[in-house]
Amino acid sequence: MASLVVDLRSDTVTRPSPKMRRAMAEAEVGDDVYREDPTVNRLQERAADLFGREAALFVPSGTMGNLIAIKVHTRHGQEVICEERAHIYNHEMGAMSAFAGCIPRTVRAEDGILTWHLISPQVRGRSGHLAKTGLVELENTSNLAGGSVYPKEVSDEICDRAHTLGVPVHLDGARIFNASVALGRSVIDLSRKFDSVMFCLSKGLGAPVGSVLVGSKPFIEEAHLIRKMLGGGMRQAGILAAAGLVALEDGPARLHIDHGNAKFLAEGLAEIPGISINPAKVVTNILIIELSGTGLTSFEISKRLAAQGVLANGVTPTTMRIVTHVDIDRKDCERSLVALRVALGVRPKGVVA
Repeated sequence: MASLVVDLRSDTVTRPSPKMRRAMAEAEVGDDVYREDPTVNRLQERAADLFGREAALFVPSGTMGNLIAIKVHTRHGQEVICEERAHIYNHEMGAMSAFAGCIPRTVRAEDGILTWHLISPQVRGRSGHLAKTGLVELENTSNLAGGSVYPKEVSDEICDRAHTLGVPVHLDGARIFNASVALGRSVIDLSRKFDSVMFCLSKGLGAPVGSVLVGSKPFIEEAHLIRKMLGGGMRQAGILAAAGLVALEDGPARLHIDHGNAKFLAEGLAEIPGISINPAKVVTNILIIELSGTGLTSFEISKRLAAQGVLANGVTPTTMRIVTHVDIDRKDCERSLVALRVALGVRPKGVVA
């Protein structure tokens, strides 16, 4: 059934399913700071198993998970190489500098997908003048590049080459399960060569709160300390972890629906005058649409859409991000296309003057 409000702002806006709510209500809990919450422990064990890692750590958010990884892998004064549109650079409030003492070294890549050819000139060793490279960070899927996906061969080469130089590689895998579905490869296959991986439970997988950081036992032991330092000790967090376990069980199997809805939207958007998008590049659940041809800013269009019960955010004055998720169905997508045509003063499709 179509929603009263169609919320395309992000896949973070999803509501927990009835199954999740039941699991949360019935969750067995303990004090997780003492590592005594059995539900949190089960979630961490399950996550470590899914990614073929020795250990895992439940954290409140992906931002905290990424920051913990950066802090563990680096020393103050080092650089973190990342793509220009990376979440850690654009949407984590400068935390790598404020807390981890690192500075970003950004690199622009087509569709947000870095290659070793682009990274290698930016890697810096010990120097009397230059900041040393402490970490390479990749994001899969690439959020602000329209949900693009790293080919396994590309990310594997980056890891291999970086490791030969003694540089660790962290994966912001907030939507790694979307990448897994798009490529038809397991998350363990896509991420096995990274030194650490963060993935979100609260995006496409549909949980209300939480992310997980996975890696080696020594890495996770250090991560525990940094999580506490950041105020991430959540005590009886099994109530939240229970929803995360359901998300891991049920979420990945239905992500192809979100991808199909995103493709449907992209094809419809491409037919609207003034909008530019290449549907062939939409492979997961995120669309970045170019609006400069409409004569309106993305923020003006957002207001017009909101007046019709459709929510979508401008990223820049000329671009807008649209994200499909578990609470969006095909009727919602059809309604959104009609609303956008109305917002732009374009006749509904099929109507003849």
